[in-house]
Amino acid sequence: MKVSVNWVRTMNQNYGCSDSSELKDINKLVEKIGAQLGAVEEVINLGERYQGIVVAKVVECVKHPNADKLSLCLIDDNNVVKDVKRNENGLVQVVCGAPNVRAGISAAWIPPGAVVPSTFDKDPFVISARPIRNKTSHGMLASARELALGDDHEGILILDGDTKPGTPLTQALNLDDYIIDIENKMFTHRPDLFGILGIAREIAGIYGKPFKSPAWYDEYADVLADGRKNVLKLTVKNEVPKLVPRFCAIAIKDVKVADSPAWLKAWLARVGIRPINNIVDATNFFMYETAQPLHAYDYDKVKTGTLGVSLSKKGEKLKLLGGKEVTLNDGAVVITDGDKPVGLGGVMGGADTEVDKTTKNIILEVANFDMNTTRRTAMAYGLFTDAATRFTKNQSPRQNRAVLVKAVSDIRALAGGRAASPIVDINYAEARSKTVEVSADFINARLGLKLTIAEIKHLLENVEFGVSAERTGLLRITAPFWRTDIEIPEDIVEEVGRLYGYDHLPQVVPNRPLSPAQPDKLLVLKARLRDILASAGANEVLTYSFVNERLLRTVGQEPKEAYHIKNALSPDLQYYRLSLTPSLLEKVNPNIRAGFEQFVIFEIGKAHGKSETENSLPKEFERLALVLASKPAQPGAAFFWAKAYVEYLAEKLNLELGYEPLEETKFAFKDHKLFTQMLAPYEPKRTALIFAGDRLAGAVGEFKVGPKSALKLPQVCAGAELFLSTLGPARGDVYRPLNKYPSTEQDICFRTAVKFSWGELTDFISGSLGKLAQSYGYDRAIEPLDIYQRAGDRGHKQTTWRITLSHPERTLTTEEVNKLFDKLESLVKKEFKAERI
Repeated sequence: MKVSVNWVRTMNQNYGCSDSSELKDINKLVEKIGAQLGAVEEVINLGERYQGIVVAKVVECVKHPNADKLSLCLIDDNNVVKDVKRNENGLVQVVCGAPNVRAGISAAWIPPGAVVPSTFDKDPFVISARPIRNKTSHGMLASARELALGDDHEGILILDGDTKPGTPLTQALNLDDYIIDIENKMFTHRPDLFGILGIAREIAGIYGKPFKSPAWYDEYADVLADGRKNVLKLTVKNEVPKLVPRFCAIAIKDVKVADSPAWLKAWLARVGIRPINNIVDATNFFMYETAQPLHAYDYDKVKTGTLGVSLSKKGEKLKLLGGKEVTLNDGAVVITDGDKPVGLGGVMGGADTEVDKTTKNIILEVANFDMNTTRRTAMAYGLFTDAATRFTKNQSPRQNRAVLVKAVSDIRALAGGRAASPIVDINYAEARSKTVEVSADFINARLGLKLTIAEIKHLLENVEFGVSAERTGLLRITAPFWRTDIEIPEDIVEEVGRLYGYDHLPQVVPNRPLSPAQPDKLLVLKARLRDILASAGANEVLTYSFVNERLLRTVGQEPKEAYHIKNALSPDLQYYRLSLTPSLLEKVNPNIRAGFEQFVIFEIGKAHGKSETENSLPKEFERLALVLASKPAQPGAAFFWAKAYVEYLAEKLNLELGYEPLEETKFAFKDHKLFTQMLAPYEPKRTALIFAGDRLAGAVGEFKVGPKSALKLPQVCAGAELFLSTLGPARGDVYRPLNKYPSTEQDICFRTAVKFSWGELTDFISGSLGKLAQSYGYDRAIEPLDIYQRAGDRGHKQTTWRITLSHPERTLTTEEVNKLFDKLESLVKKEFKAERI
């Protein structure tokens, strides 16, 4: 939001709003605005680019003797500019090529030595006296474009003839000004601050001075009686009152569309608005002054004087101002001429009803549009206009009539004409002002202040809040009609704190207990997991939580089970992921192509699914996923490689994990849709479910042929995905002192039927060994060594384990070890009818 300091000052003076004496110190003003109103992005000294430029009157204008399109002018600057050649009458010769130059007009003269304003911020062009077709031109008479006051370069800018020659241009057009650019985001909840009126009010407030809105800013204002008011028929049909709560319009007859006067161009150009004509410029002027967008239609281009307000239909065409044509979708608010769309409500008008030089009669519209609908429309069509910026901030519909009435008065002064219809005011908006009850103690407790009721009342009344003190000590605070952001007592607290000055709040360190904060168990667990896996050679990756539909379908997951992101970062990131594994699988082939032929990657993150909610909100599931890949073939199955990582993780976390083949599991999946989606990439015949006690902890396995082929995964590729909730709090390694006595190792091999899986055998032998060792007080460890099948014996297999035994108080004897092994052999033979080899 660009704020003109002179515009604020002029408003205060013209309407008697407030004292402007504080505006003289620009440095302090910028500091106050930054501290109490909004972040200042830039301060522009506008006046310095117009230094040396003065108003000059063209006394004589004749055809250049050596050029058909040039004029030779003698100008009067009242002898203000020094060091310039003059004739005997004190006049200065200037050559001018503008078609509108003539004797008697006043214009802006850029004398030799002055900079052309439009070049000031780029490569400054300094004017000099130079011959043009053998006639010396001492400077130039400038156009609006050269003065950076518009785009018009067809002729020079003609000034008010009453302006005394020699007057500095900064004084004539109020250009001795500062522009303070305030970040728009600071005003997101303050629609009134997108206009000079609101800014002027807030500046008065932060300086502790009272502000009174102009008399015309009255929500019940009306146009003065104007003789034959019903000359032009005007009808408005609002079909969407919830989206357009108020729509005001009036017809004005016999206007004269022309170029705007220089003073109006100057006001608009300094805040970045391009002058067009007196009617359009007037609507833009009032939009910037009041924060209320207005729009003017050519009455004779609107069918039968009827404006309709409705929703767009898919496929409709609309040609916008500037010539851009859009094809409409469903759901946008459009203004129609009773038949076809002639404007996008709250965003931009249409070219078919544009006010141009042929316009004689106009319809002036001041309406209010739903901020969310306006935002969606602006984003859908890429039209981020000044009007859309303001309507998306929830403008107050209660100011519409006041702005319309004032605009009618000023347009008539600029372009002539007369009101030709009554005001059409279709009003569905709530007219009641919001009242909040709050105590001084409530405000002071939150700000750390000791303000009295009188002080609070003074601060709020300065910016036109209504405040009354009840006997109970409560303050009844009524928000003015333009403050749509006031809802709850905390809003009043914020208002008081800002007006009083946040820099005045006491800087007191709050009392806090000295006891250390309790560590977050989940964060500690994640850090522990990272350390363990990194120590095992795995590499952590961080991928987007969003995936594309193609990846979901590739791994066999259902996109309908995932949350669809409507405003996705890109078309490839439209769905929230159902599990972490697909994101890792997508990274395997790029890493292999980059030269990493054997690696393990893992990620810790979250998954969501539509089937899992809590209080109608999505539940978050913390997961750990791991994928290993090797382009060169490796001995053994990839499943066991992945399982080894899971086992290593369990060992370091002191967890006892169990495994159950996915094909043989009795676990019910019908009530666990999200878990089913997690299993989708895995091959059931080569996958196992992981259990921590009786709790499901995840899955480990190899992947299906389809995903492997589509994602170009190597033959050796497997993975696992675990639930952090079942891994429990992170526990450090259990300390065990080194045994002073030597341990003994012995391999044991059993021949069993092939129907018994390695897992069954290992679980039984490990459990039996643990019970036997505990009964004798031994420490023990077991690790698998080999699985062997003799040629010609397809019904049996030989499995070997290495068992390590020790005692904390003595050295074990061979007799003791053999005795334990014999008992273990007996148990295994009885359970599996095994034969010890």
